[in-house]
Amino acid sequence: MPTGLTAAPSNPQLRFPHPGFEPATPSEGDSWQDLPPPPPPTPPEASRRTAAVPGPRPPPSATSLSSRRSERRSSPLGAWNAQGLRSPPPPVRSLIGRGAPSLKRRGSSRDHLEAAGHECIIRDTSDYESPLAIADLVSSENFEAAFGIHVCKAGRLLQGSRVPFGIIFGGTDINEDAKCGEKSRAMGAILDEARFAVSFTEAMKETAAAYWPHIRSKIHVQSQGIVTVHNASFNWKKFLQSAEILHDNDHLYLFLLICGLRRVKDPLYLVDAFSDWHRKESSVHLIIIGPAVDPEFAEEVKEKVQRADGVHLLPAIPQEDLHTVTENCFAVVNSSISEGMSAAILEAMDLKVPVLARNIPGNAAIITHKTTGLLYSSPQEFVQLSQSLIKDPVLQRAIAARAKEYVTQHHSWDEERKTYQNLVLKLQ
Repeated sequence: MPTGLTAAPSNPQLRFPHPGFEPATPSEGDSWQDLPPPPPPTPPEASRRTAAVPGPRPPPSATSLSSRRSERRSSPLGAWNAQGLRSPPPPVRSLIGRGAPSLKRRGSSRDHLEAAGHECIIRDTSDYESPLAIADLVSSENFEAAFGIHVCKAGRLLQGSRVPFGIIFGGTDINEDAKCGEKSRAMGAILDEARFAVSFTEAMKETAAAYWPHIRSKIHVQSQGIVTVHNASFNWKKFLQSAEILHDNDHLYLFLLICGLRRVKDPLYLVDAFSDWHRKESSVHLIIIGPAVDPEFAEEVKEKVQRADGVHLLPAIPQEDLHTVTENCFAVVNSSISEGMSAAILEAMDLKVPVLARNIPGNAAIITHKTTGLLYSSPQEFVQLSQSLIKDPVLQRAIAARAKEYVTQHHSWDEERKTYQNLVLKLQ
């Protein structure tokens, strides 16, 4: 998942920093986006300082974000004035920092805050070596609040900050980093300072509370809100050619693995088993698509895939194109060692595409085996379950329909928006 920071300026308008956790796609976080300082508000009430919170899922790369100013709109949040009427707080200028680049997704907390009239600035935590560097950034940009995605990657940079901040758990911070005693103590200290923390699931909240019981009351559970899009002009034939898949689509079974190329996503986990399967059944193909988050590891993946029959590696593509590709595939695959909450899985479920995911806690929290998806514990089991799914179109349709229903009920984009717009108030 993503990691990040968000901050707000110390002038009448607020701004923030944050890292991707993804985070999104979000993602699935990775870069910081700077925005020009907003003009000072005219009403005296606007001198109140508020904070904006960026979204949990990151974009494809830092360079993909262009500097811009959000349209000024009245926030639905606000304080009661002397006449007993709710007055909107001033727009917030926020800085979002993300630590692990992933695919861009809509419906991130950044989108939610901008919809309320705030402004968010995104930065990549890998560009900052110490809290002092962030302190200088906050000071020079006059930020008044911050938001961090991933306790270790973002939180360590915000610790001791002069501005209030909140944290979104990324996944690996709770599932992996907290197991290390030294890291766990450091994370506890960071969470002591945070105004709040956001967990994607109740299970993640309970895990965090087991490590740091004193912060239980600070943890808010908010699952990722999902919204999918479609590119009607997408050229499917050209896409297959770019993947060097030249067969008639009617006779293909395409499995899609969406992930940033880094070790925790373990994109090579299925390659050998899938390649063996392809040599027996040439109609099956595995497409791995995503950015080279870890360049050194990405080279390992590239070299391995080049020698693997039936496995294809492609760079990241725009979200609308990615969702269109997803709709045209037989199934979406997840092979991660650790996940907070995979937006790629949830988006596939929303698009009514069956999901086969590695049986880890983050995936099992959103997939019920043989009900809303399939969970596997080894490459061999993955192949067996895939073969069964191909042979059973009734099961395919049933899983897809139930998965769509699950996402609609439990991953509301509107509910996610309400949560993040309300959390902004805690950073005042």
